[in-house]
Amino acid sequence: MRRGQTWFNIVSVTLGLAFLYLPIVLLVAWSFNGGRLVTVWAGFSTRWYGALLQDQALLDAAWVTLRVGLISASAATVLGTFAAVGLVRGGLFRGRMLFSGMIYAPLVMPEVIMGLSLLLLFVAMGRERGFWTVTIAHTTFTLCYVAVVVQSRLIDFDRALEEAAQDLGCPPWRTFFAITLPNIAPAVAAGWMLAFTLSLDDLVIASFTSGPGATTLPMRIYSQVRLGVSPEINAACTLLIGAVGLGVIAWSLAGKLRAGQDASPVATLARGAA
Repeated sequence: MRRGQTWFNIVSVTLGLAFLYLPIVLLVAWSFNGGRLVTVWAGFSTRWYGALLQDQALLDAAWVTLRVGLISASAATVLGTFAAVGLVRGGLFRGRMLFSGMIYAPLVMPEVIMGLSLLLLFVAMGRERGFWTVTIAHTTFTLCYVAVVVQSRLIDFDRALEEAAQDLGCPPWRTFFAITLPNIAPAVAAGWMLAFTLSLDDLVIASFTSGPGATTLPMRIYSQVRLGVSPEINAACTLLIGAVGLGVIAWSLAGKLRAGQDASPVATLARGAA
């Protein structure tokens, strides 16, 4: 490789990483600013982390966001996994094109349209907006992401393992839970994490479907930022970044540990048929 190309690649990568991560670094740095003005450095301090623990409205919003994310991600993972199984294993059943179109539609549909449609649905049903309407809405739009992730793994899955297990007397439902599900577990877990992350990040759909007592953290942060950036917001975002970073590290370490301890397909087949 020529020297000019090497320097061009280095500069390109550096600028790309700076564009992505420099704003995050600045946010973390300003969360330790001792002054109230986020544009004037007044010395290192952790006072805003203590103030954050006293902000009950922000803590309540974080708790609502966490509960919505856990419930909606779990429900979306179950429904999305079964939807992926139906698309991959269902063959050319009647209504397949309509079914797949309904699964993939939220991937390309603007969030404003989806939020408005869900709002009209809840109003037509006479459903009072609150925690459960936000949870249902998040389950609806994250389900498709889980289905896509799991479907990509099922397409490459070796069905000979399932056939061998059934030849040994394992019923279809037990074959799925003993053979198929353990092998596609990484994809299912990845789908759950993606659904949980999208739920934590959502602002538009939650704004349409939330009600009194169901304010999520992105909604709370957005409403406060409109009045001016507070150092408490920087502290809250820094804690969220740290939690996500620890989760990614833990997931990576768990994946490496699992890869080192994975049993052979023959052993997995034997356990499924036992």
